[in-house]
Amino acid sequence: MPVDAVTSSASGVDPHISAANARIQANRIAAVRKAPLDRVLALIRQHTDGRALGVLGEPGVNVLGLNLAVDKEFPLR
Repeated sequence: MPVDAVTSSASGVDPHISAANARIQANRIAAVRKAPLDRVLALIRQHTDGRALGVLGEPGVNVLGLNLAVDKEFPLR
């Protein structure tokens, strides 16, 4: 279980979550949006930023960018 799946920051408005946390949520998002799981996982990969300066920190998923892409491709009806 990724740490950020069970904890939150002081502000609770972090712009990124871990890729592992995003993948945990992928099945639920695919089901709610009636989207193919492989497409949701591809969107997660497309919105995953690398490590800072190539070595610092962990890759993270840009939540806003991912949400906008999911909304555009699989709008709620």
